[in-house]
Amino acid sequence: MKSSESWLQTASLEEIKRGYMEEDPAYVCVCCGYRTEAGIIYPEEGVLYEAARYMRVHIEKVHGSVFEYLLELDKSVTGLSDVQRGLLAQFYEGKKDAEVQKALGIGSASTIRNHRFVLKEKERQAKIFLALMELLKSKDTQAPAEWVSPVTRHGHTIHCDSFDITEEDREKVLNKYFPEGTDGPLTTFHMQQKHKYIVLTEIAKRFDIERKYSEKQVNELLKKVYDDYVEIRRYLIDYGLLEREPDGSQYWLGNRAEQHSAEDRTRGRKGTKKDLKAEKEEKGEQENMNRRKELQEQAKDVKTEAGVYQIRNERNGKVYIDSTLNLKTINGQRFMLQMGSHLNRRLQAEWNEYGENAFVIEVLETLKQDDNPYYDSKDALAKCLNRWFEQLEPYGDQGYHGDKKQSAE
Repeated sequence: MKSSESWLQTASLEEIKRGYMEEDPAYVCVCCGYRTEAGIIYPEEGVLYEAARYMRVHIEKVHGSVFEYLLELDKSVTGLSDVQRGLLAQFYEGKKDAEVQKALGIGSASTIRNHRFVLKEKERQAKIFLALMELLKSKDTQAPAEWVSPVTRHGHTIHCDSFDITEEDREKVLNKYFPEGTDGPLTTFHMQQKHKYIVLTEIAKRFDIERKYSEKQVNELLKKVYDDYVEIRRYLIDYGLLEREPDGSQYWLGNRAEQHSAEDRTRGRKGTKKDLKAEKEEKGEQENMNRRKELQEQAKDVKTEAGVYQIRNERNGKVYIDSTLNLKTINGQRFMLQMGSHLNRRLQAEWNEYGENAFVIEVLETLKQDDNPYYDSKDALAKCLNRWFEQLEPYGDQGYHGDKKQSAE
């Protein structure tokens, strides 16, 4: 079983932002590895969901959001300080600088503005660094195996002979990833290993069995297949479909690719008609289409409610107050406290001192929905939070927020 960090390492940037990977016919949560299977209907609170939609429900129910999950990762993974984590959490909620200062009890509103600029600079630097590493991949022939060889990542080697590939599998995969035909470009290379192998054996057919190629010639050929031609080249080598001289001066088709070419010629003599099983499955899928559309109509988006909540110490009456656009995620506050990583250090210290049973998490007010097109929910939520701050005054001996005078700056 992979750890959550392994799923994150495997996923692309877009998949991490979305929260799940597609490994046909399954969807895999990058936060915990939870899987949903296509074709299965998942019930939740009286609503029926198809696999992809239910994966989004799972992420919201279990992790709150991908943003919250990533923010709770160890600083050795994110590279963020505790202060930066706290700021990002507040910014994600749409808080203004004065509100952030009041919630975290640090500096002044101008200090928060300065932190915003620092984080934007960190983002710019990260983009440049990522671009440098991507460009380096095409030149660094001495890169460690776990970086350049996806076939052997996570500490084990994938043996291609273990794949059970039918002609139906090949046709389905190639039609999906080569919509313009197998002589055309590849749409994506983010797929499960079995599908990668099918796609790579097809790409290998573009090479002449009796010819040797320079690296430049290999790259030119693969550029027509996929933008990241270096990744494709490395996978072809890892799977034994391409072989090369140690110095990379020459490339040629490997024995495995020649074996597949022979098998293709055999298949060509036998014909390529679909078997009865494939036709039956295709027919069943067509018959279920209307039913799936019906279920999609039933599967409404999970409703979220914004509001203000408090974490109250029943031993001394002190409270921590904050707001959120989704009250369903406030259990994430309890999780952070249990892990010792809450963003409010005063609250975390007393949680550690008094224990979990001394605290309750309560919703103070749920923001009412307004259909007015000019209604600003974030502004309304900020005003709601301010009212509760004025009412409860959670400062000093009464709460876990900074000095009232400092918070008003």
